[in-house]
Amino acid sequence: MVESLDATGSARAFERFGGACALLAGLVNLGYAVAFVVLDSDPGSALFLLLAGLAGVPVLVALYGRLRPTEPGMALCALVLGVGGAFGAATHGGYDLANALHPPGATGDLPNAVDPRGLATFGLTGLAVLAVAWLIRRGGRLPAGLGTLGYLLGVLLLALWLGRLIVLEATSPVIVVPALLAGFLVGPAWYLWLGRVLLAGAPAAGPDVTAR
Repeated sequence: MVESLDATGSARAFERFGGACALLAGLVNLGYAVAFVVLDSDPGSALFLLLAGLAGVPVLVALYGRLRPTEPGMALCALVLGVGGAFGAATHGGYDLANALHPPGATGDLPNAVDPRGLATFGLTGLAVLAVAWLIRRGGRLPAGLGTLGYLLGVLLLALWLGRLIVLEATSPVIVVPALLAGFLVGPAWYLWLGRVLLAGAPAAGPDVTAR
């Protein structure tokens, strides 16, 4: 019994840590959008991208713990995809930051070797967010509205990756519109809302379908 209580307390403590990291991720993602879209600052956007990737890992682990009872396999898929996207984003940001601080010379607009056209940053992360949104809507362990917002964020991230992959031109509306919506509105709102829920230890919004 004591061990069970200790494990529960430890899980709750990590969930609070994940919630704090989600709040940080929301602010960092907003900073990335400002640096990338408004300021056009390579060092700034690279630094924020690095921080966003690192802050996202505890959030994903905390979500896995909360959503695993709904559908363990899908929760694990979301965790693997999300961690892959987070580390890809962090590595991408670290690579760009190193080049911004010490330019290696003119090499042209080549895809990033570790995250080509945002495959991990936007593609894998978008898939992970969609999986999390499905788990939220299915299991009722987090507010349903958070799942709906997650669906929107996941679609925007995938659209942004496809735009960077196919269109490439950064000023194209195909890239600008998803970037503005995901970077300034939907992304920060999703992370900040998620952070508040995890910090509060909010009870499930409804019964878990697996218990029916």
